Amino acid sequence: MKNNRDMITLFTIGFTKKSAELFFELLKKNKVKQLVDIRISNSSQLSGFAKGKDLKYFVKQICGIDYKHITDFAPTKDLLNRWHKEMITWPEYIEEFTKTLKQRDIIKKYGIKQFDGSCFLCSEEDPEMCHRRLLAEYMKKHSIEEVKIVHLV
Repeated sequence: MKNNRDMITLFTIGFTKKSAELFFELLKKNKVKQLVDIRISNSSQLSGFAKGKDLKYFVKQICGIDYKHITDFAPTKDLLNRWHKEMITWPEYIEEFTKTLKQRDIIKKYGIKQFDGSCFLCSEEDPEMCHRRLLAEYMKKHSIEEVKIVHLV
């Protein structure tokens, strides 16, 4: 096992069924350094306080942290549609999403160290069946450093 100074912490959070107060307090309390939006689209009216432009302002003003939107970390629209329409199973979704991350070569393109203290954001309330968990686990699996994943719920 590597020593703790090599430890990378990746956070995940979903905004559904969270009040703005709870959402921003979770980020502050956990000392998140950067919010990384991993949704395909971050401009839906259903997003409420988590709409991309607003969220960038809110996290800077309320938490003093930066905001990035990285669509390379999102599933394809086709994959998401097939999952929502129950045309594929969760294991099939995992397999396809993992292949997508590999094809996009996200580890080489982005690395992992720069995301230490970052929080991956999507809409799902629970990380169990969400691509934010799969992304964090993929990064952990492909990291030479020790990675700790913390789901903010």
